[in-house]
Amino acid sequence: MPSALCTSYLKELLEGLHQSTDVYKIALYTASASLSEATAAYSATSEVAGAGYSAGGLSLEEYTSGSSGKTAFIDWTTDPSWPASTITARYALIYNSSRSNKAVAVIDFGSNKSSTNGTFTIELPAGNSSNAIIRITGP
Repeated sequence: MPSALCTSYLKELLEGLHQSTDVYKIALYTASASLSEATAAYSATSEVAGAGYSAGGLSLEEYTSGSSGKTAFIDWTTDPSWPASTITARYALIYNSSRSNKAVAVIDFGSNKSSTNGTFTIELPAGNSSNAIIRITGP
Protein backbone atom coordinates (compact mmCIF):
# COMPACT_ATOMS: atom_id res chain seq x y z
CA MET A 1 0.00 0.00 0.00
CA PRO A 2 1.53 3.33 -0.98
CA SER A 3 1.28 6.45 1.17
CA ALA A 4 -1.82 8.43 0.30
CA LEU A 5 -4.18 11.21 1.26
CA CYS A 6 -7.45 9.72 2.46
CA THR A 7 -10.33 10.22 0.02
CA SER A 8 -12.64 11.27 2.86
CA TYR A 9 -10.13 14.02 3.79
CA LEU A 10 -10.19 15.45 0.26
CA LYS A 11 -13.99 15.58 0.32
CA GLU A 12 -13.97 17.15 3.80
CA LEU A 13 -11.52 19.82 2.62
CA LEU A 14 -14.03 20.87 -0.02
CA GLU A 15 -16.68 21.05 2.70
CA GLY A 16 -14.42 23.29 4.84
CA LEU A 17 -14.27 20.79 7.70
CA HIS A 18 -10.52 20.74 8.47
CA GLN A 19 -8.99 23.90 9.94
CA SER A 20 -5.43 25.02 10.71
CA THR A 21 -6.39 25.50 14.38
CA ASP A 22 -7.54 21.87 14.78
CA VAL A 23 -5.47 19.29 16.67
CA TYR A 24 -3.86 16.83 14.28
CA LYS A 25 -2.30 13.61 15.58
CA ILE A 26 -0.18 10.80 14.23
CA ALA A 27 -0.63 7.18 15.31
CA LEU A 28 1.58 4.19 14.51
CA TYR A 29 0.40 0.81 13.19
CA THR A 30 1.73 -2.70 12.74
CA ALA A 31 2.16 -4.49 9.42
CA SER A 32 -1.20 -6.21 9.94
CA ALA A 33 -3.12 -2.91 9.75
CA SER A 34 -5.66 -2.44 6.98
CA LEU A 35 -4.96 1.18 6.13
CA SER A 36 -5.53 2.72 2.69
CA GLU A 37 -6.81 5.87 1.00
CA ALA A 38 -10.27 4.55 1.96
CA THR A 39 -9.47 4.88 5.70
CA ALA A 40 -12.00 7.35 7.10
CA ALA A 41 -11.05 7.68 10.78
CA TYR A 42 -8.56 6.74 13.47
CA SER A 43 -9.02 3.26 14.94
CA ALA A 44 -6.98 1.47 17.59
CA THR A 45 -7.17 -1.78 15.57
CA SER A 46 -3.59 -2.94 14.80
CA GLU A 47 -2.10 0.13 16.47
CA VAL A 48 1.36 -0.53 17.88
CA ALA A 49 1.80 -1.25 21.58
CA GLY A 50 4.95 -1.07 23.62
CA ALA A 51 7.00 0.91 26.06
CA GLY A 52 7.01 4.64 25.35
CA TYR A 53 3.93 4.59 23.10
CA SER A 54 0.38 5.53 24.10
CA ALA A 55 -2.72 4.65 22.10
CA GLY A 56 -3.73 7.51 19.82
CA GLY A 57 -0.15 8.55 19.10
CA LEU A 58 1.11 12.12 19.39
CA SER A 59 -0.17 15.57 18.54
CA LEU A 60 1.57 17.10 15.52
CA GLU A 61 2.97 20.54 16.26
CA GLU A 62 3.63 23.76 14.40
CA TYR A 63 1.06 23.50 11.58
CA THR A 64 1.95 25.64 8.60
CA SER A 65 0.47 25.90 5.12
CA GLY A 66 1.70 27.43 1.92
CA SER A 67 1.60 27.28 -1.83
CA SER A 68 3.88 27.48 -4.82
CA GLY A 69 2.73 27.44 -8.41
CA LYS A 70 -0.31 25.18 -8.62
CA THR A 71 0.51 23.21 -5.46
CA ALA A 72 -0.75 23.93 -1.95
CA PHE A 73 0.76 22.12 1.01
CA ILE A 74 0.53 21.53 4.75
CA ASP A 75 3.48 20.90 7.01
CA TRP A 76 4.15 20.26 10.66
CA THR A 77 7.63 21.56 11.37
CA THR A 78 8.32 19.38 14.42
CA ASP A 79 9.12 15.73 13.68
CA PRO A 80 7.04 13.46 15.94
CA SER A 81 9.11 11.23 18.20
CA TRP A 82 8.58 8.73 20.98
CA PRO A 83 11.59 8.75 23.35
CA ALA A 84 12.59 5.64 25.34
CA SER A 85 10.27 3.50 23.23
CA THR A 86 10.32 -0.15 22.28
CA ILE A 87 7.99 -0.43 19.30
CA THR A 88 7.77 -1.73 15.74
CA ALA A 89 5.66 0.13 13.17
CA ARG A 90 4.99 -0.29 9.46
CA TYR A 91 2.42 2.50 8.96
CA ALA A 92 1.32 5.81 10.40
CA LEU A 93 -2.01 7.60 10.22
CA ILE A 94 -2.38 11.36 10.44
CA TYR A 95 -5.83 12.25 11.73
CA ASN A 96 -7.79 15.24 13.00
CA SER A 97 -8.73 14.68 16.64
CA SER A 98 -10.74 17.93 16.68
CA ARG A 99 -13.08 16.53 14.02
CA SER A 100 -14.17 13.13 15.34
CA ASN A 101 -10.74 11.58 14.60
CA LYS A 102 -11.24 11.90 10.86
CA ALA A 103 -8.38 10.44 8.79
CA VAL A 104 -6.08 12.74 6.81
CA ALA A 105 -3.24 10.63 5.38
CA VAL A 106 -1.76 7.16 5.56
CA ILE A 107 2.03 6.81 5.56
CA ASP A 108 3.72 3.55 4.53
CA PHE A 109 7.29 3.27 5.85
CA GLY A 110 8.03 0.58 3.22
CA SER A 111 9.07 -1.95 5.87
CA ASN A 112 8.90 -2.39 9.62
CA LYS A 113 10.78 0.27 11.58
CA SER A 114 11.73 -0.38 15.20
CA SER A 115 13.16 1.19 18.31
CA THR A 116 14.46 -0.68 21.34
CA ASN A 117 14.55 1.52 24.42
CA GLY A 118 15.44 4.39 22.10
CA THR A 119 13.77 7.24 20.25
CA PHE A 120 11.39 6.37 17.40
CA THR A 121 11.23 9.45 15.15
CA ILE A 122 9.29 10.11 11.97
CA GLU A 123 11.29 12.56 9.88
CA LEU A 124 8.71 14.59 8.02
CA PRO A 125 9.87 15.88 4.63
CA ALA A 126 10.56 19.56 4.02
CA GLY A 127 7.45 21.72 4.00
CA ASN A 128 7.31 22.85 0.39
CA SER A 129 5.37 22.17 -2.79
CA SER A 130 7.73 19.38 -3.87
CA ASN A 131 8.17 17.47 -0.62
CA ALA A 132 5.56 18.25 2.07
CA ILE A 133 3.72 15.27 3.51
CA ILE A 134 0.40 16.76 2.37
CA ARG A 135 0.28 18.36 -1.09
CA ILE A 136 -2.61 19.11 -3.39
CA THR A 137 -1.94 20.14 -6.97
CA GLY A 138 -4.44 21.89 -9.23
CA PRO A 139 -4.80 21.50 -12.97
